[in-house]
Amino acid sequence: MTKRNPSPADRAAETIAGECLAVRVRMLNRTITAIYDDALRPLGLTTGQLNILVVVTKRGPLSPGEVARRLNMEKSTVSRNVERMRANGWLTVTASDSGRKQRLTLTRQGKRLLEESVPAWDEAQTRTRALLGQRGSDSIRSLGNAVWSRMGIR
Repeated sequence: MTKRNPSPADRAAETIAGECLAVRVRMLNRTITAIYDDALRPLGLTTGQLNILVVVTKRGPLSPGEVARRLNMEKSTVSRNVERMRANGWLTVTASDSGRKQRLTLTRQGKRLLEESVPAWDEAQTRTRALLGQRGSDSIRSLGNAVWSRMGIR
């Protein structure tokens, strides 16, 4: 049912609902994250925690702040996840040489978990590709790489 004389607020809502990139990206994020979280749940792992394991493996040892920057996550979210991951025996947190910064490294158990997560991750990749199609998957990968490059993250 369409209003005869839409108000400015109605027109604004219609424009934003129809065009907003943030709404679409957030919806995609929630939808895709749910697929990965479902696949990783049997391992006791979340998508965010998997990303932390990956970035620490690739770039570590890193400080929690560096992890937050590289993953574009809130520092408090990284801190909460790091504490859980440390408690689960997946990460160690040590002081740097100066003693001022913490450094994160994977434990043997964390490395094993990362290796064991590949089949679940692969299942999530397959489900996500099926949902997005090849063109959508390629577009997201390309856009992500371009944004990371512009931000100096890659």
